Amino acid sequence: MYRDRYGLELTTESGAARDAYVEGVDRMLAASPFVEDKLEEAIAADPGFALAVVALARQHQLRGRGKEARALIERAGPLASSASERERSHVEIFTNLLSGKIPLALEQTRAHLERYPLDAFVLDPACGVFGLIGFSGRKAREPEQLALLEPLVDAYGDDWWFHSAYAFALVEVGQWDRGRALIERSLEQRPRNAVAAHIKAHALYEAGENSPALAYLSDWLPEYDPDGLMHCHLWWHYCLLQVAAGNAEEAWRAYDRQCAPGVSKSPAINVVTDGAALLWRAELAGEPRSRARWRAVRECYERAFGRPLVFVDAHAGLAYAALGEIEALERYITEAEERGKAGRLPAGTLGAELTRAYRAFVAGRYHETVRILEPIMEEVVRIGGSRAQRDLVTNTLLAAYLRDGRQEAGRAFLESIHDRRPVRPVAGLA
Repeated sequence: MYRDRYGLELTTESGAARDAYVEGVDRMLAASPFVEDKLEEAIAADPGFALAVVALARQHQLRGRGKEARALIERAGPLASSASERERSHVEIFTNLLSGKIPLALEQTRAHLERYPLDAFVLDPACGVFGLIGFSGRKAREPEQLALLEPLVDAYGDDWWFHSAYAFALVEVGQWDRGRALIERSLEQRPRNAVAAHIKAHALYEAGENSPALAYLSDWLPEYDPDGLMHCHLWWHYCLLQVAAGNAEEAWRAYDRQCAPGVSKSPAINVVTDGAALLWRAELAGEPRSRARWRAVRECYERAFGRPLVFVDAHAGLAYAALGEIEALERYITEAEERGKAGRLPAGTLGAELTRAYRAFVAGRYHETVRILEPIMEEVVRIGGSRAQRDLVTNTLLAAYLRDGRQEAGRAFLESIHDRRPVRPVAGLA
């Protein structure tokens, strides 16, 4: 019987299927391009290989292709009937995950890892800021993420993928120095690992080391194919760093070529949230508003989603606010509120509250922006995303303090943050 890279048995009699599956999974874990090619190769070599079918279903889900993902996961269940107990559990977890049964999938993941700690592909969806814990809506999700991974450190040893997952968890609880050391090791082992490149950018950002971060991404990104899952988001980091460096012209050149709706091949959740965040944060830094870019983001949101969704609910309203589309903005707030109260958004009504703050900000009601944001800043973690992404909210509050003539309050707010020191490009901030 063949085994995967972690030594786990695979129910396939095809060496070609095994090799293509292992390479396809590694490409997924590294956010490398052309994942589908390898997984389809594995399935062609062994159409009954359940885990290869599951992996392709997961890839379709990550790409926002729900119909294709559901069709494949329905095939995987019957195929797994003759597989090992581990593989049947593996398939059941992803069946629930792709069916939207997130709490159940996480509960099953924890139980599965007690028996099969090296099932990295099962562990991966529970990791990161967009994962089962990251999008849980829980205030303590960051330490919870670290607590999931720390007992597995010895089991994984010197593994490039685990180094990256563990490093990100450390970065997100303020231990960016430890995280950086691990991510450097991951990149030594697999230099073209986009997930690790991303986490290195985060570690540098958290430390306020923008120049090294920009130099690193400038060198790493040109060879990253647009088919890679992290393509838009890594270029977003590059654009933010350029804005912070005062190079807005280069930021917009890169955004228009790499991230913009209609250009980027990345999932819509990245195109919408990264686009809205960059445009808003650039304006906070003093850049003029680009109505054309805002319209493109709003149109992309309406095509891909059309209603508030986890993490998107804290971003899409920015486009309506920036464009002054008040009726649409009010409808968005109302729907975000209703969906939150109905339990259909993990962060509850937090997205609606944030959008109210953005509405007040664009109207020049900075005192109201502060009044809305101050009481909920400790809750913002619930929306999901990284600390770097949530600086969208932090920088908005800082800008509101400054524009409301409350420099001392802004300074006190910054001084209250002790475990990170990112550069904050906010116009008027000394």
